[in-house]
Amino acid sequence: MTGAYERAGVDYTTLDAAKRRALAAALSTTGYPAARGATVDDASRGEPAVVVEVGGLRLGFVLECLGTKSTIARDYEDCSGIDRFAAIGYDTVAAIVNDCCCVGALPFVVNAYFATGAASWYAGTRHASLVEGFRRGCADSGAAWGGGESPTLAGLVAAGAIDLAGSAVGRVPEGVAPLLGAGLSPGDEIVLVASSGLHANGASLARDVAAQLDAGLSTPMPSGRDLGDALLDESVIYVPLVERALAEGIPLHYASHVTGHGLRKLMRADRALTYRIERLPEVPEVLAFLAERAGLSDHEAYGTLNMGAGFACYVGAGAGEPLVAAASRLGYTALLAGHVEDGPRRVVLEPVGVEYDSGELDLR
Repeated sequence: MTGAYERAGVDYTTLDAAKRRALAAALSTTGYPAARGATVDDASRGEPAVVVEVGGLRLGFVLECLGTKSTIARDYEDCSGIDRFAAIGYDTVAAIVNDCCCVGALPFVVNAYFATGAASWYAGTRHASLVEGFRRGCADSGAAWGGGESPTLAGLVAAGAIDLAGSAVGRVPEGVAPLLGAGLSPGDEIVLVASSGLHANGASLARDVAAQLDAGLSTPMPSGRDLGDALLDESVIYVPLVERALAEGIPLHYASHVTGHGLRKLMRADRALTYRIERLPEVPEVLAFLAERAGLSDHEAYGTLNMGAGFACYVGAGAGEPLVAAASRLGYTALLAGHVEDGPRRVVLEPVGVEYDSGELDLR
């Protein structure tokens, strides 16, 4: 898929090819941990987190970055005087732990990576805000903040910028199989859980759109709210929902964090199945605004942004509504959106007449 996002500097065709090259190299190292009593589950390769078994425990490990959203926070602070770095810290944790729980691993420790171009970045309130947001994200995901690294990389990172990333380790509960796609079957129901807006994906496109507006990030949307303010809404952490589903015995067969590639991520599992969506969540104003200003077709918008669906849960037939009810009790907005059926690997979004075939998401 090419278009506005590629023009903003994100070319998934090239990036995904690079990921496949790295994955092939990674697979050649699978046997090494055996000498130390650990086994890497190769079925987890290409999933949001890798699963490792050691000492009878099945652990999920993930490393993730926030991308360029921190630049939006910096630019918005410059134009408005408002420090939104607490949201950026929270977003960083959300990007990490939401990937971890996709394989059924509930995170218990998170490490941070804060790379700046100059020590002067830490002046003012930004660092305190960032730390508080990161701490709160760990608390909301039930994980300890273990530590991390904070290098100053002059000449690599711009003096006024910060690159945010981190890692997490989680445990798959005893008696639960890792969610690696093997349990998916025709008749499974798909529950989409609402996003809060941009989350951590699409920031490069958002920056490109803002740069073309006379008032930039201060541009009012139809509601009157600043574009920059809305772009910096905190991401949603979905770990408590996955934990509740597993604890209540809801037959959760798979989960997908809807980030890069948009709703194409609904077919992330390496299975020849069709994912048919009959209902879609409401599109947040900020995403509708970006799609309209960037001139995205529905095919490109839903294949680039989350468009209101931040997380997908695939459950056994009849378990969709119980999961929706569980989500509601936890404060999430969710809907029974569709089902899995026999057929080629593809995503069909009936409400907007969009279809993505297997070749539009090739991560393995």
